[in-house]
Amino acid sequence: MFWLIPFVVLQSCTQKEATRVERFPNVLFILVDDLGIKDLNCTGSTYYETPNIDKIAKEGVVFTQGYAASRVCSPSRASLMTGKFTARHHITDWIGAKSGTAWRDLKRYDKLLPAEYTHNLSKEDITIAEAMKNAGYKTFFAGKWHLGNEGSYPEDHGFDVNVGGWDKGSPMGGYFSPWDNPKLENSQDGENLSLRLANETAQFIEQHKDTTFFAFLSFYAVHGPIQTTQDKWRKYRDKSVARGIADTGFKMERNLPIRQEQDNPVYAGLVETMDDAVGIVLNTLKELGLDENTIVVFTSDNGGVSSGDSFSTSNLPFRGGKGYQWEGGIREPYFIKVPWLNVNGNEIDYPVSGTDLYPTILDLAGIDLLPGQHLDGVSLKPLIEGDTLNERPLFWHYPHYGNQGGDPSSIIRQGKWKLIHYWEDNSNELYDLQRDPSEQLNIAAQNTEKTEALYHKLNAWLKEVNANMPEVDTAYDKTLDLERDSMIRAELWPSLEQERKDMLKEDFQPNADWWGSKVTKD
Repeated sequence: MFWLIPFVVLQSCTQKEATRVERFPNVLFILVDDLGIKDLNCTGSTYYETPNIDKIAKEGVVFTQGYAASRVCSPSRASLMTGKFTARHHITDWIGAKSGTAWRDLKRYDKLLPAEYTHNLSKEDITIAEAMKNAGYKTFFAGKWHLGNEGSYPEDHGFDVNVGGWDKGSPMGGYFSPWDNPKLENSQDGENLSLRLANETAQFIEQHKDTTFFAFLSFYAVHGPIQTTQDKWRKYRDKSVARGIADTGFKMERNLPIRQEQDNPVYAGLVETMDDAVGIVLNTLKELGLDENTIVVFTSDNGGVSSGDSFSTSNLPFRGGKGYQWEGGIREPYFIKVPWLNVNGNEIDYPVSGTDLYPTILDLAGIDLLPGQHLDGVSLKPLIEGDTLNERPLFWHYPHYGNQGGDPSSIIRQGKWKLIHYWEDNSNELYDLQRDPSEQLNIAAQNTEKTEALYHKLNAWLKEVNANMPEVDTAYDKTLDLERDSMIRAELWPSLEQERKDMLKEDFQPNADWWGSKVTKD
C-alpha cells in the first residue's frame, strides 16, 4: 500500500535529499477560508504581510494557475475531501443556503430558483482522511468543516481527532474567546481563534512526532466577521495613510459594488494573525526535526471577498471575487512543499484544481491511488518532479446566486480558453486567459466555433454526472428586481464607501466584543 522512496531516485538529488530519514512522510494540509489570490505578499500584495506563508511558497512549488473547485466554501471543501468536481458530488452551494422556492424568502427577486443540493458529505465516498487512515496515518482536523450536520462531522469521515469542526461556516462568537463552538472549549477569555487552532495542531504534531500523521488545519479566517487587535489595526491603518488613501474604494460590478483597493486595516490584521498561526505550526515541525519529512500543502477554498459578506479585499487584476464566476472567484494560492525535492520556488503554469490534491498527496506519500474515488483529480507529482501532464478540461458548476453578486453559471477551462455558460439566459462568455487574464473582453461572438465546441463539451459532462439545475421562477417580478438594483446603487454603494473611510479614521471604534480583547487566565 505504501513504500519508501527508493534510494536510486535519491541518488540523482542533492546531498540534503539523499540523507532524508527513511520513514513515510507526514502531511500538513493548510486551508484558509476566503483567502484571495492576491492576499499574500508572495502573490503580489504590497499591503498584507505574510512571511510564514511566503516561506512555504519559496521552499515549495507554486502553481500559478491553481483553482478552487468552487467559488464558495462547502462545495470546494467537499471536492478537497473527495477528489470530485461539485456537479458530481452535488454539494453545489454553501450548506445552509436557501434553494428552490425558499429562495423567495430573501426577497432577491431573481429570475431563477436556485437548484436543490446535497447537505451532507456522502458516507459512500472514501475521503482523503479515510485513505490516509487506511494507510496507517494518524489523522487530525482543526477548524472550519461546514460539510454537514451532526453525523457528518470530521470524525465521521476519517479524522481521528476533531478540534473545532462542525456544521457552521463562520466563527460563531467571533475570533476572540468566548466563542460559540461545541467542538472547541473556551479556555482563556480573549484568546485568538486562529492562534488557538494553530496551537492545537502543534500540540497534536508534538504528541505524534514518532508516528506518521495527516494534519488538516482549516482556518475559519479570513471569513467574516472580520476582526483584529487594536495594535494590528493601527499598524495597517498607518500603512494605508502612508501609502495614500484613494478617494474611492469600490466600483459597481454587474450586480453588486466590488472593492478595488487593498486598504482594509481590520482585514489586514486578520490576515497577519492567520499567518502568525501558520508560523506556529511550521516552527513546531522545525523544532521537532520533522520539517524535512513533512509535505506541506497550502491553498484556499474560494476567492477573496471583494463583494458581499464583509467586502474585505481586492483580487485585482483578476475580475470578481468569492461567489463570482470570474477568475477572482476561483483562482487561489496553491503551494506544495516536498522537502526532499529540490523545487524551491519553482512555478508551474499548468491549470490545477483542488480536486487534484487528493491523488497528489497519496502519490507523494507512496500510497496507492484510488482512481474510482478521486474521479476528477490527477496526481501532480509528475509536474512537481519536472515532468509534464496532458491537457485536460476543468469544470465548475454553480446553479445558484449566492451572497456576493455572482450569477448561476457553469464553467469549462481547457488550455487557454475559459467558457462561462449563464443559466438565466443561456448565454456564453468566452475568454482567452493567456491574453486576457482579467476577463475584460468576451470574444464568444468572434470565436463561434470554439464557443460551441466548449459549450457542448460542458453540457455533455453536466448531463453525464447528472448535475442539479436551477429552474425558472414563475413568480419573477422585473419591477421588483429593478427596484432592488436601484437600492444597491443608491444606498449600499455609498454606505460601503463611508464604512471604508470610517475604518481608516484615527478615532475608529469597532464592536466592543473584540476591540482590545486580551487573554486572561482567571
